[in-house]
Amino acid sequence: MSKAIFLDRDGVINQERNDYVKNLSEFKIFSGVAEAISLLKKKNFLIVIITNQSAINRKLLNKKTLEKIHGSLRDYLKRNNTSIDAIYYCPHTPEENCSCRKPKPGLILKAAEDLKIDLKKSWMIGDSKKDIEAAHTAGCNHILLKNNQKLLDLIKEFINSSTLTHTGIVEK
Repeated sequence: MSKAIFLDRDGVINQERNDYVKNLSEFKIFSGVAEAISLLKKKNFLIVIITNQSAINRKLLNKKTLEKIHGSLRDYLKRNNTSIDAIYYCPHTPEENCSCRKPKPGLILKAAEDLKIDLKKSWMIGDSKKDIEAAHTAGCNHILLKNNQKLLDLIKEFINSSTLTHTGIVEK
C-alpha cells in the first residue's frame, strides 16, 4: 500500500476565484507549488489532487476546458521536473448531494481504492474545513493551510517535523 498527499486545488495549488476558474487564463498557479510537490515525491508520497468543480454542472465550464486546465498544470510540473499521480474532481453542485463532493469523502475513498493508498499513512492538505472534514471522514490525516500560507512553506515544515518519523502519525 502506498502513502499519499491529497491536495485541494483552488486555494492550495492555484489562486481561488469567487466566480470559479473557468478557463486557462484564470488558472494562476502559486509560486513554489512544483518545489513543494517535488519534495513530497522525494519522500515517496503519491500526489493526488481532490477538487470540487461545480462550475461544470453550473454550465460555467465544460470537461474539455477542465482537462486543458489540468493539462497545463501537468505541463508546468513536468517543466519543473516533477508530477502528480492523479486528479479526482466532483462536477456536482452542493444541491445535488452526491457522495463525491467534499466535505463527503467519496473522491478520497475512490482514489485510495484505485491507487492502493493506505489512508492512515496519508494526508489531505486543504484550505477549507470541507477538505479537513472529508479527510477526517475518510480516515486520513489532515492539515489546514492557513490564510496566506504558501504550500511550499507548509511542506518544508511538514517534512522537517518529527511527524514523518513516528509510526503513529500525529495530526497537526
